[in-house]
Amino acid sequence: MQKIGILFGQERAFPQALIARINHIGEAVFTAEPVKIDKVIQGVGPGYVVIVDRISQDVPFYRSFLKNAALRSTAVLNNPFWWSADEKFFNNCLATAIGVHVPRTVLLPSSTLPPDTTDQSFLNLAWPLDWETMFRYVTFPAYMKPFAGGGWKHVYRLENKEDFYKHHPETRDLVMMLQEEIVFEEYYRCYSVGGKYVHIMPYDPRNAPHQRYQASFTPSLERIRQLEEIVLKINRYLGYDFNSVELAIRDGVAYAIDFCNPAPDADPHSVGEQNFEWMVEHSARYAIERAQSRKEGKDNLTWGQYLTRSIEQKELIT
Repeated sequence: MQKIGILFGQERAFPQALIARINHIGEAVFTAEPVKIDKVIQGVGPGYVVIVDRISQDVPFYRSFLKNAALRSTAVLNNPFWWSADEKFFNNCLATAIGVHVPRTVLLPSSTLPPDTTDQSFLNLAWPLDWETMFRYVTFPAYMKPFAGGGWKHVYRLENKEDFYKHHPETRDLVMMLQEEIVFEEYYRCYSVGGKYVHIMPYDPRNAPHQRYQASFTPSLERIRQLEEIVLKINRYLGYDFNSVELAIRDGVAYAIDFCNPAPDADPHSVGEQNFEWMVEHSARYAIERAQSRKEGKDNLTWGQYLTRSIEQKELIT
């Protein structure tokens, strides 16, 4: 019996349902359980053929544990090395390179000095910054949000540059992005599993949190194909096993708003039972697929096309 481990924190509904589903369809070959860690020794594997990671973004100890597990041939979902390197501003930059529309966005240095730095640490940073050019490029109203991390923490809607100067100091040592507001006609949150399964959910972020999946619009078949193509392109380039992608439709054009959610919300109370069931079923089947394809002594991580194509190009040059 080969073990699939689920690594999670405070959430209960999705991990427990995922464990139960894997055990139901695992055909006595694969069994799932919560990951148990009583020691972490360098170069020693944890005993799981697959680990589904739902929490290491918040617990550095877990992230290091998963990297060690990956080196011992565990298929860790998502790739802990890439997840450690990834962030939202880079994703926006990558989207522009692969032809996916994103809001006009600029990166902002932190308002206050990060820990263990002084003003001498920033001699390469011009001061004052060229704020006016950035404001003209983004335009107002705009959103200011952290360049990394998830959820709606530290997100500001700014009407004008006076709002910016008022609220930017409140972000202290956070690195932020200033981003064009997309006034949309339709908005969708899309689950992506394994770079091949896509589930499109009408979603309205203007509603109260418990009503955001109760949107007043539904996608046409043409819209579904458009969104699926974008979601698959983004996740295949990034190499995410699990992710959610938020897409806003303005004048028929789909803009990727937020697509760096490797542990996407899967609580039935917020996403609804139908969406929850889809995520449980496809996550379970994908975890088993990865267990079946795993090779002992090999790297069993997912590496996105951004990295693999770069390696192929360098090999051609040499």
